Amino acid sequence: MKSIVAWTLWIVLGCLQPVYANVITFKGGSEIIGKHLEIFQDPSNRLTVQQIQARTDFQLNHEDAANMGQSQSAYWLRFKVKNLSSDSNIYLELAYPLIHSCELYYFIGNSVVSHKYSDFDTFDNREVKHQNLIFNLPIPLYGEREFYLKIRGDSQVILPLFLHDQKHLFESSLYAETINGIYAGIIIVMVLYNLFIYFSTRDKSYLYYVLYILFIGLAQTTLTGYAYKYLWTSYPGFNANAVVWFSVLAGIFAAFFFKNFLQVKEKLPIGNLLLNIMIFLYSATGIINILGFKSLSFTGIDISGGYGALATLFVAIKITRQNYRPAKFFLGAWSLFLLGLVLLVLRNMNVLPYNMFTTYTMQAGTILEVILLSFALADKINILKKEREASQERALWISKENERIIKEQNVSLEGKVLKRTKELRTTNEELHNTLNQLKDAQSQIIESEKMASLGQLTAGIAHEINNPINFVSSNVRPLRRDIEDVLEILDAYSVLEEYESPQVYEQQVQNIKNLKKDLDIGYIKTELDMLLTGMEDGAKRTVEIVKGLKIFSRVDESDLNLVDINEGLESTLVILNYQIGTEIALEKNLGEISKVECYGGKINQTFMNILSNSIYALKNDPDPNKKPKLTVSSWQPDEDHVCISLKDNGIGIPPEVKSKIFDPFFTTKQIGEGTGLGLSIVFKIIEVHHGSLVVNSEVGEGTEFLITLPVLRKKPSITSTHE
Repeated sequence: MKSIVAWTLWIVLGCLQPVYANVITFKGGSEIIGKHLEIFQDPSNRLTVQQIQARTDFQLNHEDAANMGQSQSAYWLRFKVKNLSSDSNIYLELAYPLIHSCELYYFIGNSVVSHKYSDFDTFDNREVKHQNLIFNLPIPLYGEREFYLKIRGDSQVILPLFLHDQKHLFESSLYAETINGIYAGIIIVMVLYNLFIYFSTRDKSYLYYVLYILFIGLAQTTLTGYAYKYLWTSYPGFNANAVVWFSVLAGIFAAFFFKNFLQVKEKLPIGNLLLNIMIFLYSATGIINILGFKSLSFTGIDISGGYGALATLFVAIKITRQNYRPAKFFLGAWSLFLLGLVLLVLRNMNVLPYNMFTTYTMQAGTILEVILLSFALADKINILKKEREASQERALWISKENERIIKEQNVSLEGKVLKRTKELRTTNEELHNTLNQLKDAQSQIIESEKMASLGQLTAGIAHEINNPINFVSSNVRPLRRDIEDVLEILDAYSVLEEYESPQVYEQQVQNIKNLKKDLDIGYIKTELDMLLTGMEDGAKRTVEIVKGLKIFSRVDESDLNLVDINEGLESTLVILNYQIGTEIALEKNLGEISKVECYGGKINQTFMNILSNSIYALKNDPDPNKKPKLTVSSWQPDEDHVCISLKDNGIGIPPEVKSKIFDPFFTTKQIGEGTGLGLSIVFKIIEVHHGSLVVNSEVGEGTEFLITLPVLRKKPSITSTHE
């Protein structure tokens, strides 16, 4: 009984003593040492190795690979190794590259020896060029040494620590290189193969798929450390964030691929929303990393990945239930990927052992997913091909059916076409006759306008010539009387030679003097001078009118000539003088201008049509207190253009009428007073001369027609404002 109590007391006292790990007896080969580690968490990250050596509160680890979770703390690992191998150099491998910093300490006497790695060091600075962190543990044969390992990480800290001798380190590295080389080769082949198919088919599913497997492959290669070893050895900063960036891009393009490949938007709208949320979560994670919150971005990757896996699985199951064949392939591929992911997580949680099989479950799941998805895309192409062939057969059947219907309809249509053709011919003949009638009517109207203009011209000429002719004819009778009186006196002088007697001669002379006195020879001389002067003035006036008529008519109007515009204005005013009369005040401001290359007769016709309208407006102004005034001006704004202003202070033109004044047959005059072609002809004439015509009018104030003509026809016209 006493012995039982003694043993119980000894066991209890033993449990109260500090726990120390067993010494690792290394006899060569490869060995995982997780269960031999003592771990201490340093939240302050300030303790030195001397302070750590003195601590007695290390905790013994009971797992093959300690999983410390995600923390900013420093973790100190303590272990003691006894070398019973045949080599004095033992290698310590930390088979987890995503470590922020790792520092190895050991004591030789009172001196501290340290070796440090951090994610700021380039790959070439490593003592051992390996994808994982490798330390050389110098332990004499049959000797032992205690080591301290300080580790910090930005992401989840997992501590799979191995001891190797040189031979087994090389074999382990070679095996890992082979597995990851095969993985990278498959990824590259699948990228190139599907990229080639994309360029052949231009199907966006292949493009998204290529980008997805490219970035998922880069993410996996970065996780295993091979990307840093072979791709960007001199860029540690990029390597530290690469796993986040590639995971983000892989997640985003995976969502785009799933949406396009499974036609989620059409088949499951709620699924489209779920995948859009997945894209948003990955995008937000990338932004968080760029902003410098590295640790938080790793948490974002875990959250985005977990959500994306469940959301994608939900969508795939829902669409598979709709009997959509590609969804079945996708569900199988995604399930294998998730299986590999779950096995990896279980290994990291120490539910499964840490061995070669559990190490590469993620790569195996990825490869199987990639291969099955490629089969799914190929199957989709086959489905599309069959659908296209069915569509072509359907189109062929529809084409033949349409051909049959068309043949049947042709018989019916031919009769209808003949009937309709006959009706169209009848209608065409009626339209042709109507068109001829309209042309005849238009010709008659134009001829009427010409006759009206000719009548206006004839009346003006007749009135202007009539005045001087009447003046001449009225002077003929008094001129004849005066000439007869002068001839009578001359006859009396002619008979003086017949009288020889002086008395008779003197008597006859006295008679001639009495005759001259009776006839008032002085008055006759004055009257003759007045009559001849008046007749001369009448003749000159007639010559001027004829000259003005010649200028106005311009018999050479079929050819372009250099024309004096001021002469044309003067001749037009001469013809219209009888219409202007004494009631309308005429103001002429004709400046010195260059001759203009134009059709003179047509330009004069323009002046007459505009001035006739102005005179009509002045004579029909209802305001009795307004003094009618017509202003004719010309000037030259530059060396290439000439401007003419024809302005009146009549009734003006309303805005609604102003927009129509140049339309053919539009007129505001009473029936019989105008045809409406005058201003239309004016517009065409100015247009032929490459000029411009601007109408400035205000109701009650009057109207101004501003004509701008190029001096030479090749010059474009400008619009000038007359001050």
